[in-house]
Amino acid sequence: MTAFLRVLAVDDEPPALDELAYLLRADPRVALLHTASDATEALRVLRDTDVDAVFLDIRMPGLDGMELARLLRRFARPPAVVFVTAYDDGAVDAFDLGVTDYVRKPVRAERLAESLRRVVGSRVVPSHPAALARTEEDPTIPVELAGTTRMLPRSAVRWVEAQGDYARLHTADGSHLVRVSLATLAERWADAGFVRIHRSYLVQLRLIAELRLANSGYVVVVDETELPVSRRHTRELKDKLVRAAKQDWGR
Repeated sequence: MTAFLRVLAVDDEPPALDELAYLLRADPRVALLHTASDATEALRVLRDTDVDAVFLDIRMPGLDGMELARLLRRFARPPAVVFVTAYDDGAVDAFDLGVTDYVRKPVRAERLAESLRRVVGSRVVPSHPAALARTEEDPTIPVELAGTTRMLPRSAVRWVEAQGDYARLHTADGSHLVRVSLATLAERWADAGFVRIHRSYLVQLRLIAELRLANSGYVVVVDETELPVSRRHTRELKDKLVRAAKQDWGR
């Protein structure tokens, strides 16, 4: 495995930064490592040096990791960003920023290796415009799976269920609980075809197999699962299904 990645590690806690730097240097893909103890120092490094990835703590004094990540997005050639944090309450914002990965502390070598694999993948620019468009149109959201944070593609989500201040993302092979409200996802995912059918449910419109009248009102069927449709959402849902069908007919 050839070392070629230029990496910047940023953390305001010296022990955490030392541990992260040690693990990054030990990976054969990392050719050059810079460190910074805060966002201001990180920006000085980035002013003078090109890097492929920034491994970044979120909670730091002054300019925090989220704010720095937003600045990095404005670069002509933005580096991949991997958040390294002890907290999970930044996962939704990380999703909006399109980060490459979201790693929970304490960091394990095998988990960091997975992040570097994702960084390598993110630095490969698709050669075909259609492939690039698919990458941009299918963002990922961090989810917890067996103690590991994974990046779940939005296209894998079939329907979403509200659970208090959280939302459960249902996929073809399971479900994942994320700290984001259903209302927030309904607003952010509307352009991707997700429709609100109930105060507790958000569904990918193209995956609705049936809309039918049941004893308690209308229900939709997604992956052989019946989901209730509230009275206030019924007419809008019918209109959207008809429009979608007409578009399919016109193809």
